[in-house]
Amino acid sequence: MRPALPAAFLTTPLSHRGYHNRAEGRIENSLGAFRAAIAAGYGIEMDVQLSADGVAMVFHDEAMQRLTAAEGFVWDYTAAELGQIPLRDSAETIPTLQQALALIDGQVPLLIEIKDRTETMQPTDGRLEAATAAVLAGYSGPVAVMSFNPHSVAHMARLAPQVPRGLTTSAFDPAGWAPLPPETCDALRPIPDYDRTGSSFISHEAADLTRPRVADLKAAGAAVLCWTIRSPEAEAAARKVAQNITFEGYPAVLA
Repeated sequence: MRPALPAAFLTTPLSHRGYHNRAEGRIENSLGAFRAAIAAGYGIEMDVQLSADGVAMVFHDEAMQRLTAAEGFVWDYTAAELGQIPLRDSAETIPTLQQALALIDGQVPLLIEIKDRTETMQPTDGRLEAATAAVLAGYSGPVAVMSFNPHSVAHMARLAPQVPRGLTTSAFDPAGWAPLPPETCDALRPIPDYDRTGSSFISHEAADLTRPRVADLKAAGAAVLCWTIRSPEAEAAARKVAQNITFEGYPAVLA
């Protein structure tokens, strides 16, 4: 089963971690950033990590320090504890995926990236994927999931076969992906897991969109999104290949 990516994902620019602006108190992956995206008419890309008690939390980093004053890692804290930790430069705290879905409520397309713990790209225990699938079971809006880790996408194919899924892909330059082993980078670079995972799209690194494999997948029917666009000029270049963008730091043009 390969569920198609809803058409809204090809027409509505996706705000990277929500339409955030730290100077205005809208922190990435916060409910405020999601409200701003909805108000502006943008789709939303967000990240999920697992709490100590198995709840899917909306947070990008494994470590707490960049976005909060707390120490340690996301998985050191329960969902209730994370919900009490303020995000830096904001009065908001870390939301659960359930809270984010309740806010978005199908108003705009939602792309969820399942983070790979420590970015090893090794088989996962499936707990984050199961928690994500469980929450999505009650959601009826346009939604899709993706991950850099093909094992996570394969879990989602099993746990939530009705939810469109894709691979987050890259040039996998070993210099930028350390400590991921160079041989793992070499294995992932040609996107070998697209069919195995029943993916219907990729979200590819914008600077690498001219890779022949991207063109081959697009010709075979894959939807091509890209990450992360930060200027109108970069958007214009990306749209020569990509059907939609994930953006931040400027107001992308709505169709």
